[in-house]
Amino acid sequence: MIRIVSAVAQVKAKLDGAAKQKHLVHPRQHDAVASILRTADYFGRFCSPVFDQHGITSQQYNVLRILRGAGLGGLPTLDIAERMIEQAPGITRLLDRLEGKKLVRRERPSDNRRQVLCYITKPGLDLLQELDTPVRNKVNQALHRLGESEIEELIRLLELARGEQPSTT
Repeated sequence: MIRIVSAVAQVKAKLDGAAKQKHLVHPRQHDAVASILRTADYFGRFCSPVFDQHGITSQQYNVLRILRGAGLGGLPTLDIAERMIEQAPGITRLLDRLEGKKLVRRERPSDNRRQVLCYITKPGLDLLQELDTPVRNKVNQALHRLGESEIEELIRLLELARGEQPSTT
């Protein structure tokens, strides 16, 4: 995430410099993307102390939540990677770390030895249950300036920007 924010900041600085030099109009779309990336970084830094206290990263937390949502059937590794909030090119290493902490387990089905299924363990479920309230409190604290209708509109606009069909929750 930091690399992305740095890259966008460098591009923005170059665009800002070019705009000053050539008196070009700076597109608001660039400002919007930079603002989204700054906000994502802000929320990441805002929540990271909760994860740090429990010895996990936000990506590891994301994997645990995905696996909890998958239930008893578990999920193939690539399905986890696709569902991640922040794309993780090293999903195998991420799962290695979680397995080393006994928070997930992996197994190869006998009918398809190429596939690896991942499951959350009891300690993983316990950790998530322990994190549920502090994470919820951090999220509430981070978004306390927005009302329900503003949060719904924010979600709708972000989904639209990602090219997704806005949810109707």
